Amino acid sequence: MRLPRAWWQAAPALLILLLFSLLPLLAVVRYATWDWSGLSPPTPVGLANFRRLLADAEFWQALLTTLYFALLTLPAFLWLSRAIAIAIAGLRLERFVKALLFLPGLITVGGSAIAWFLLYNPDYGLITELTGLALPWNTQPWAGLVYVALFTLWQSTGYGVLVVSAALKGIPEEVKEAARVDGANEAQVRRYIVSPLLRPTMLFLVVLGTVFAIQSYTAVFLLTRGAPFGTTRVVGYYLYEVAFERFQLGYGAALTLAIMLVTLVVAILQARLLGERR
Repeated sequence: MRLPRAWWQAAPALLILLLFSLLPLLAVVRYATWDWSGLSPPTPVGLANFRRLLADAEFWQALLTTLYFALLTLPAFLWLSRAIAIAIAGLRLERFVKALLFLPGLITVGGSAIAWFLLYNPDYGLITELTGLALPWNTQPWAGLVYVALFTLWQSTGYGVLVVSAALKGIPEEVKEAARVDGANEAQVRRYIVSPLLRPTMLFLVVLGTVFAIQSYTAVFLLTRGAPFGTTRVVGYYLYEVAFERFQLGYGAALTLAIMLVTLVVAILQARLLGERR
């Protein structure tokens, strides 16, 4: 039996998916049933790592911190993306502004983190020296999470603006002109014409932003290392601590599967909830 040509054309992509996605996932499932440090032979423990996870107070606290982080970043990310894209639409400097906003996303996260540390250090940062204002992110629990959230927004808002701007370009000008002819002012056009047509795009950004918030790790690792007092320890950073600082790779694999499951469930629920409102 000969396979259709489409299967042969898809074979390289399927092979890459198998080698770099499915096989590593199966390996993680296998590791999650081990008590393994990575340095000594593994010991099979069955579902003990998952039972430990359910009783792990540190994991649930990290999950709660991740929820706070998402509540700080996601609404601001959505509002800024939409507001800025609408505000600059049609301006002569629109492309320049979008390029300027997208620039932080092109800089390596490590370089950006160093710059933010030197600018916003409450003891000797440049912004502190120039303005006398300091965000005490290294001593106050609330400020640490705000600091990481501001860094994340600075990096990601440009992408959101580009996505919303592209969606705005796809709205026919005739539809808006017809509304204006019928007597609608600009505020009404945005509310009753533009906003409904942007809902699929905003849904995409909601799901994407939620996934990024749940899986956030890099900013915390580079800026605060979970400080102060563990108040910025999101689940991604807690996973790093468990696997690569405490050398509990088996339990770390179980945490990976739990984070993946939480991300999938939240994304599906958001998509269905927002889809029903359309």
